[in-house]
Amino acid sequence: MVIEHLIIPLLPMSASIVVGLFGNVISEKTSHRLTIFAVFLSFVFSGIVLSDSLSGAVYNYTVYNWAIIGSLNFEIGFLVDKLTAVMLVVVNFVSLMVHIYTIGYMAGDSGYKRFFCYISLFTFAMHMLVMSNNFLQLFFGWEAVGVVSYLLIGFWFKKSSATHANLKAFLVNRVGDFGFLLGIGLVVAYAGSLDFSEVFSNVRSLSDTTINFFGLQLDLLFLMCCCLFIGAMGKSAQIPLHVWLPDSMEGPTPISALIHAATMVTAGIFMVVRLSPVFELSQSALSVIFIVGGLTAFFTGILGMFQNDIKRIVAYSTLSQLGYMTVALGCSAYSLAIFHLVTHAFFKALLFLGAGSVIIGMHHEQDIRKMGGLRSYMPITYLLMLIGSLSLMGIPFLSGFYSKDLILLAVNERVGDLSELIYWFLNIGVIVTAFYSTRLMLLVFHGRPRFDTSGIIPKESPAVVWFPLLMLAIPSIFLGGLLVKPFVINNFLQQEIFVMEGNDILLSIFSNFSSAFDFAIHGFYSMPIVLVGIGILLAIGVYKFYPSFSNDCNDSDNYFFRLFREKYFFDIFYLQILVKNVTKLGDKLYAVSEKILIDKFMVHGTVSLAKKFASNIKISQTGFVFHYAIGMISGIAIFLWWFIPSAGMN
Repeated sequence: MVIEHLIIPLLPMSASIVVGLFGNVISEKTSHRLTIFAVFLSFVFSGIVLSDSLSGAVYNYTVYNWAIIGSLNFEIGFLVDKLTAVMLVVVNFVSLMVHIYTIGYMAGDSGYKRFFCYISLFTFAMHMLVMSNNFLQLFFGWEAVGVVSYLLIGFWFKKSSATHANLKAFLVNRVGDFGFLLGIGLVVAYAGSLDFSEVFSNVRSLSDTTINFFGLQLDLLFLMCCCLFIGAMGKSAQIPLHVWLPDSMEGPTPISALIHAATMVTAGIFMVVRLSPVFELSQSALSVIFIVGGLTAFFTGILGMFQNDIKRIVAYSTLSQLGYMTVALGCSAYSLAIFHLVTHAFFKALLFLGAGSVIIGMHHEQDIRKMGGLRSYMPITYLLMLIGSLSLMGIPFLSGFYSKDLILLAVNERVGDLSELIYWFLNIGVIVTAFYSTRLMLLVFHGRPRFDTSGIIPKESPAVVWFPLLMLAIPSIFLGGLLVKPFVINNFLQQEIFVMEGNDILLSIFSNFSSAFDFAIHGFYSMPIVLVGIGILLAIGVYKFYPSFSNDCNDSDNYFFRLFREKYFFDIFYLQILVKNVTKLGDKLYAVSEKILIDKFMVHGTVSLAKKFASNIKISQTGFVFHYAIGMISGIAIFLWWFIPSAGMN
């Protein structure tokens, strides 16, 4: 089985290297066949690994020792258990669909081969992240995913908006990664190891340890967990480090699906679940996670209601759903967080790729105000996007219903730490999700066309585009019901390295239902389905009775619309206050340290001193032999005067 573990990441890495280095000599068809075949084989081997993990097999071993410093080992190693196996299957399946979809979406693009090189490399980076058994490799995969996402978001680097977006994503993630690195530093300093299993066995002894932080005595585990979670906030785009994710829509649509569905943005969720034995020892840190997730789910979801770009609507939906996953983490319901991560991966990839299909049909138009009536032009895309939207809303029997409804029930059982407020935030979020999903479907596919039908004639995307949508629609319908029993009843993730205290709550919730079918039937007369209905009716009402709503979202000077158009002014705050003041501080430091201390005194001062010394020495170099003879005689006389009397006295 070790061979299979090694093959999974090596295949996409090798394909990426070949396409990247020999792209000039191989054809476009060869490049996409090679990368797709590599990811397909990785998916097949991931299925084999999952089958092995279901039998209870856990592998934790070192592949390569990079360095040893004292008792600290820097190594490459794999930890393959049920959590890893599930993540590998999800990542590889979504990546495979994105690779196939890219053939149609990127056809004719000058960077076609470069794109396949990047997405294959991205898949490899995600493999290294989810398979890591130590903090060093975890951080390597973490940063590799960030670097490749930078390349992908700015893939069309001739567009200034794309270069600004990838720089923004890179810098915001560096803020989160700085906290993550501090957390790893605390782990190494106090737990004395980078290996997960060793850290988990040692960290419990630190429960009562405090640390002096600028005169304040802070609980060590609370500080450690908060620093690690800051890293998760950056990658999984939690408030206030969420601002990069909507702007990443500047990249090609396949990347939006790959980054936002099952890979980069879920890395933070995976990391907290993997390190759950550490987080479980700090209830204060879990409370912070719970509150941040609730705020993200509510406030970012509202922003999706006021967007006119089809991809940005789906992007804000991703932010909101990541908030739901984070709330589950704060409830200690780690299995539910992964459950929603899995179901979300499929229906969100379906929505992003469906949006891309619409963009192709509309000749790369992304403004939903300039669409309408596409149901008759693109019936397959319409049906598949409808499935994704209904699953996102949480309609019973679809995948999104099970994971989302269970999170709401788990939050309802939680006590303290603003639990009631967050519970209502999440329920209002159900209305919001139904509103923007319905609004998107109405404005894009229903009503009369709002485009020049004589100049633009939309048509259904080719099979290479809609086939991946079909393959993603199948798990978006059925997967949730199939996973309820293993994830909730059978405590799917229960291993010796996990702490699943929240599972008792889930079992008590699900004890009233004999099967997933009964639970779905219950969903038809529960509060969430009523809230979904309210959201749908509100969207229809706005569509019918307030047709200028979309234009007001984009153009109105009303403070209400401006608040949401400016995304709660986070970007303005960062640019006008933080970045501007930091730039001013940098300019002043540059003026003092660089220009005065370094340039004037150290660099130019040294040169000036050397010149003066040389000019003074130059006076003695006359070129006359008798001057040099006098100098030699004078030197010998001084030497004798200095040393001979001393020798005589001794």
